[in-house]
Amino acid sequence: MKNYKRYCKALKLEDNPQLIEEYKKVHAPGAAWPEISKGMREVGIVDMEIYILGNQLFMIMDTVPDFDHDTAMKELAQKPRQAEWEAYVSQFQKTSADATADEKWQLMERIYKLEE
Repeated sequence: MKNYKRYCKALKLEDNPQLIEEYKKVHAPGAAWPEISKGMREVGIVDMEIYILGNQLFMIMDTVPDFDHDTAMKELAQKPRQAEWEAYVSQFQKTSADATADEKWQLMERIYKLEE
């Protein structure tokens, strides 16, 4: 039995190889602003990974068991530097500069799970 909730999300980047490389750099180990990682932990996100294929991003987000996605995303949007970070990374994303992380990253529907 798992002791976390998992969410998978998708987002498209601008289809520009230079911007995609820059986006990778700002997400390299140690490159993301510390306030962003701290804010995610404070709302109950215990682990997160982002994968890329072309200009398509795929996120795996693991959270505490009692995580409420909508409440946590609203709380996260109010964390220090979060709006500034979202505006900064929006230059790489197919989105607007004033969109929140929750507005950008679309929850995916799981349609298959290997039986345990």
